[in-house]
Amino acid sequence: MHNLYSEPAQMKILCFLILIISDTSESSSALYVVNVERNGKIIYTWKGNQRNTHIGSYDLQTKQNEHLYMFERDLHVISCSVNNERTLLAVSFRQYTEEERVSRLLQSVSKYLTLLIEIHPINNVRVLKAVDSCVRVQFLYPVEDRNTSTESHLLLVSEDKYIEQFDIRVVAEEHKVVIQNSGQLPRARVADDLIWAQWDMMEQRLFYIVPKESRSTLKCVQFYPDENFNSILESHLDISVNDTQLKLVNFGYDYCQDQDVASKSLNLQVFTSKAGGLCVCCSLASDIPDEIMYSIYFLHKGYNKTFTVSLERTESHQLKEVAFMNLDYYVAAYLPGQFLHLLNIQHPDLPCYSLFLTGEDARIDVLQNCSIQSPLMSTVLDCHVGSMYAVSISDSALLQFLQDSKCDSERLAALHCALLYFRHTEDLEMQIIWWISDNLSTCHSFDPIQEFIIASLYCRMCPETHDLDKLLPYTSLLDWIGIIPGVTCATDIISLPVLEFQNSKGFWEKLNSNLESVKYAEPHLHYHSNVLRREWRKLSEEREERTTTVYLRNIFENAKKVLSHLDTWDSEERLVPLFQEEDYEQQLLMGLMVAQLKEHLMRHLQYVGKKKIDQIVLDYVANLLNLVHRILKEVWRRYQLHSCIFCFDERGSVGEFAVFHIMSRILEAANGMCMPLPPGFHTLHLGLGVRCLPLHTLLHYIDHGVLHLTETCVRKLLKDLDNTEKNEKLKFSIVMRLPEALGQKVRQFWNHPTNANFIARKYVKLLLEKLGSRQCSRPVPERLPVPVEFLPLNYLSNMLADIENQDVHPYEKQDRVNVRFVEETALKHTMNLLGLKYS
Repeated sequence: MHNLYSEPAQMKILCFLILIISDTSESSSALYVVNVERNGKIIYTWKGNQRNTHIGSYDLQTKQNEHLYMFERDLHVISCSVNNERTLLAVSFRQYTEEERVSRLLQSVSKYLTLLIEIHPINNVRVLKAVDSCVRVQFLYPVEDRNTSTESHLLLVSEDKYIEQFDIRVVAEEHKVVIQNSGQLPRARVADDLIWAQWDMMEQRLFYIVPKESRSTLKCVQFYPDENFNSILESHLDISVNDTQLKLVNFGYDYCQDQDVASKSLNLQVFTSKAGGLCVCCSLASDIPDEIMYSIYFLHKGYNKTFTVSLERTESHQLKEVAFMNLDYYVAAYLPGQFLHLLNIQHPDLPCYSLFLTGEDARIDVLQNCSIQSPLMSTVLDCHVGSMYAVSISDSALLQFLQDSKCDSERLAALHCALLYFRHTEDLEMQIIWWISDNLSTCHSFDPIQEFIIASLYCRMCPETHDLDKLLPYTSLLDWIGIIPGVTCATDIISLPVLEFQNSKGFWEKLNSNLESVKYAEPHLHYHSNVLRREWRKLSEEREERTTTVYLRNIFENAKKVLSHLDTWDSEERLVPLFQEEDYEQQLLMGLMVAQLKEHLMRHLQYVGKKKIDQIVLDYVANLLNLVHRILKEVWRRYQLHSCIFCFDERGSVGEFAVFHIMSRILEAANGMCMPLPPGFHTLHLGLGVRCLPLHTLLHYIDHGVLHLTETCVRKLLKDLDNTEKNEKLKFSIVMRLPEALGQKVRQFWNHPTNANFIARKYVKLLLEKLGSRQCSRPVPERLPVPVEFLPLNYLSNMLADIENQDVHPYEKQDRVNVRFVEETALKHTMNLLGLKYS
């Protein structure tokens, strides 16, 4: 038995695992993969010491080999398949070449033979086809994990451009399984006049193309567990078909013949994704020597993209056929020695989501030719040498590529690839956050914080509910002006596929949902923040008038639910001092986002139910806040900051200044997306600003809205800092910039004559304004004696006291601010001006 083993291959972005490898030494014959079954069994052939032809299978799960059959002669096996019960083996092989038939005078002997063999145990052999045209075979596996069945179904694909299905009944006789039918096996025609066909063994689907005048029609036949089949899809492709040779994909590989066929037939493969994506990948001919062209038909999106790549270096002997690989979320277009293009299937509209690699980044040591097929998702069969590989994107190589990239298009594509392909992993998020903190100023055409938050939310939330991926935003970019050097892309609108199915679940249901989204102008289905921004500004401006409305109470109730939802997630001691205070503006924005996102989802996900949508919306907003907290937590750890930094008598460290800069960029990103921030963010940001910035810069940031004055931070600043000249200047500059409502709350915590004078003047001004707006009687001098013999002040005090007695009190919540306070402040101010000591 030949050596079958696993071994990592040397790679850059893509990581390969060798599942089966040929031993090409002179002492042993080559081993070739000829088929892959739905249950993961790999069928392969090799030559024995006596030049016998052996057929075996390798189980990917158990890592075990099994010998299936042996021919006592040297045969060239073209196609081979074993049924699910491992009782029948179908084999198609070439008996003789044309030259051998002539030399041996065997003109009457057919060139190709297709056999059906009983192998439990090895017993009878039945001839299915004896013809001069090549035949491929494939057993159906309609039901997973079916151990016993009395009937098997075999597809037979002829080079004469037709496909038929054989129905084979078996019976158990004396510890062996034999074919019951003594005569002709029942058969049914599946397809005719095809020029290309591809088998999807995992989903038991047959894709094939039929030429129609100047266009081609892609069709799909679905085979069901009840052993029936029907045509379920039809799509017109603008592909010129002048081929006379039939091209087959995933029906085995005849190296000698298919090399000749490949030069005359379509280089085309169909790929599907779990999310309902359907792509047709086709390599196109180009008249320019140093130019490669290939098209990807995104049938689930309704358009086709044709890429033209100008090669940097070419040699006359180099292949110019592009190979394609299926990586589920991505389709890979690969030209050995030139480039590797990873195209995002779910979001192909923006080229920046596709990763185009050249040079060493695109090198794949184990694949040096274009004879490649993807029989299973994330696997590659090298038909040239008969070896199969598991393929995946390397997280370490991708992160290294992200760090080394100098181009925005590469950075953005790598960032989204990392978040989409590897989903939610703590270590990956940490490394991406560190990269973001180092590259905030190097990304010119996109905001890495915005993209990280939106893409992370998209990847976390979309698996929860079907169709949610069509309603949530996946990028902050509305358009992309970036250019991939050496690559041009042309987009053409194509007709949508026609589906014919009833009560079908899984892929077809998701594909149909994708097509319906395209019909209803999919970009308009994604949630955006334009309405949210307008409503937030409106309510912020009308705060005083609408604080008691039912609408606003519901909004703030939404915010409370989000914060309580978040508290249940993060029970550990928080390294970053957030979520420890109330923030009216942010809670207003939080509650509005919940309300509007809920309305958006209810409009399009009515079948989900209100309770489920409520949970989705709460998860979404809570995850958003948690991501901001996660960014801050990672940079906090990276720069080794303490959990509490509100000590204003020291200047900030280099690490604190770096964190302040990152928080400023988070605020900028949040403003751009109208995204709520965790309560306490502005307080923390302002505290770092006071410690790190010179006064004029600090005030400039406050005046331009970069720093927001919060009650918690200002109160602590006024109470903790002493009244040195420098601190007084800082305090006075802050106090003068406080909004009216906030100023009334915090000015009383600054015990300073200037502040007391300001409060007294403001209090008198407000009382007199109130007096002017009401019809008050003349002041009645019935008042407790004032211990000051200064008649003007006495008169003013009596008048103000009378206004207070009429319940006109602008500072109701501050008992210390009253007429007595005004009197004392006025006297202190006068004594100070006269240079006298007040007692």
